[in-house]
Amino acid sequence: MVRELWPVAALPVALAALVATFALRDPGASDAAVSSALPTAVAGATATNEESGRAVRDKPHARRVARAASARELVARVAAGRSVAVRSRPGGAVATIVGSRTEFGSRRTLGVVRRRGRWLAVTLPELGNGRLGWVDSRAGAVRVAATPVSLEIDLSARRLVLRRGGRVVRAVRVTVGASASPTPTGRFAVTDTLPGARFSPVYGCCILALSGRQPNLPAGWTGGDRLAVHGGPAPFGRAASAGCLHAPERDLRALMRAVPLGAPVVIRA
Repeated sequence: MVRELWPVAALPVALAALVATFALRDPGASDAAVSSALPTAVAGATATNEESGRAVRDKPHARRVARAASARELVARVAAGRSVAVRSRPGGAVATIVGSRTEFGSRRTLGVVRRRGRWLAVTLPELGNGRLGWVDSRAGAVRVAATPVSLEIDLSARRLVLRRGGRVVRAVRVTVGASASPTPTGRFAVTDTLPGARFSPVYGCCILALSGRQPNLPAGWTGGDRLAVHGGPAPFGRAASAGCLHAPERDLRALMRAVPLGAPVVIRA
């Protein structure tokens, strides 16, 4: 677990539907809830399109979003030196404001869970598990991009799978949370890729910090509550950690090379 040391203009209906179809559900949401959200996303895009034709006229913006929509996953990068208001709902009250760097110094890259017209639902550690924030894709500080890379973690199988464009490129045997400190499930994103030695030798060579937090910390734990994939003692494939995922060093180095910031991470029971 990583110790905390520091503190699009609307789219045509077809593109909005494409993005909504591929968006993964919110942590804890049912399949029925996801299905009911898809028409909402399409309807929101339709209504906004009727109000303004700027999505068509703003060609550079439209091209960026179209390229992003052609891939499975979206990310939202915060421009250098800028800050972005994260709202509780599209156009709603400001829940938090984030800058262009994370608390660990990485470029702020938010994983996008779904899209509703110009609004992007994102995950970030400041909001906690199971809660989405919404950012305006037309805000000048936000740049929408696409990534074909994703991570899927099956806790019962104790396996991490790296996918690129939907194709499995690496499967890793991992240690998961012990019964008293289980790894939380849900939809997260990679926020930072860090050298383990910067924090402690116990983390091994590498740390992939995630946007999730551990709500079930062991008694007396002082290592922070951020979820991460990092090194740990062999053998791997056990249920023995404080909540983080432990992987062999060879696999961690491969993940560090392959996984970009903002890449989606789904953890299932």
